[in-house]
Amino acid sequence: FIAAVASLLTLLPAGASAQSQPDPALLAAIRAIRAVDNHSHLPTAAAGSPDDSLKDSLGTTPFSYPVRLRVDNPDWMRSWRALYDEKPGGMSVKAVAEVVRRKHALMTTRGDGWPEWILDKVGIETALVNMPSLGPGQKSRRFRWVPTANSLLFPFGGVEANPEIGTVRLPATLDDYSRDVIGSTLTRWRGEGAVAIKLSTAYDRSLDFADVAAAEASRIYAAQVQTSTAPAAADYKALQDYLFRVLAREAGRAGLAVHIHVGIGADPWFAIAGANPLLLEPALNDKTLRSTCFVLVHGGWPFQNQAGVMLIKPNLYADFSAQTFLRSPRALSETLRAWLEWYPEKVLFGTDAYSDPNTPASDWEEMLWLANDSARQALAIALTGMMNDGQITRARALELAKMVLRENAMKLYALD
Repeated sequence: FIAAVASLLTLLPAGASAQSQPDPALLAAIRAIRAVDNHSHLPTAAAGSPDDSLKDSLGTTPFSYPVRLRVDNPDWMRSWRALYDEKPGGMSVKAVAEVVRRKHALMTTRGDGWPEWILDKVGIETALVNMPSLGPGQKSRRFRWVPTANSLLFPFGGVEANPEIGTVRLPATLDDYSRDVIGSTLTRWRGEGAVAIKLSTAYDRSLDFADVAAAEASRIYAAQVQTSTAPAAADYKALQDYLFRVLAREAGRAGLAVHIHVGIGADPWFAIAGANPLLLEPALNDKTLRSTCFVLVHGGWPFQNQAGVMLIKPNLYADFSAQTFLRSPRALSETLRAWLEWYPEKVLFGTDAYSDPNTPASDWEEMLWLANDSARQALAIALTGMMNDGQITRARALELAKMVLRENAMKLYALD
């Protein structure tokens, strides 16, 4: 048993990396599975104006993107053929402008049906959407809301205003804040259709949430509530640490899973070390939080092995969103194989597709296609290797694929 745990913390042997071609029949079957996307930032339907996107169709990014997200990635041409039946004549500005015109014409024709049409094109049945709210084109049960709860941990400011929460009048005591702000907000969100909440606090601080006594947290809160100014850094961290456990307990009571951003961030100056999922272990071991389900969003890459080991926690899951467009299918397949050999019922498919105005020809639709296509290839490669090594049968391989792509999420969120 100990040896099995240790193996997840090391790189796979060279022989495991050699498996890069999926079984064709298995890949075809995997492509046919209607998936549940555990994590996305899909925007609402908006036809838009082609003129706004054609000024510089290849786009200009604020910093050098990873290779697979760069505007000259030839995979985008595959996405245009799959999504818009468009056969581009290369990656020149002129050729890409034609693709964007075709895309906007389809958007105008589809109207509010555009988001669902895109889901159908890539084979996704249901998408969990982490956005301030759902809007036009997202009113069906195929879109499930995941609001961001960061601001609930920062009662005295220090993070961006959260449109999901709005302006909050701070109660006099910490107990009142826990009940009337955190508890009430989560209950309201659940009533509005939310299936989970998202914490991206790793963008603001590390994930080492210490176990702080209620009396100490109440002292800090009471000292600041009269002025509504932020406490000293050490005191504010202690208050946030305490509120993390309050938030997690209230989420469990409301029937909401807690999604936590772990691993690499979107900002090149993001503090990666502070997003190591192992930092969460003391909190996840808290006996008072065992009725709450947690999801390690993005699977912790580059700490994917640590995230995989953490799946031994009964109430913990992990998705591999973002890895689907940041890493190659072969590289991702190694992570998936290690996880599937450990706790396959805890592994969730996700894309992390989002709208990027800097790259009009590779916006959320193309990113969704790339993430979805890469995920299915990686899953097929991992399962092919397990079949070839005699670990599983073909029938079990298909069963595992269905679990990862949809059934694990269906059970976790009690989806229809």
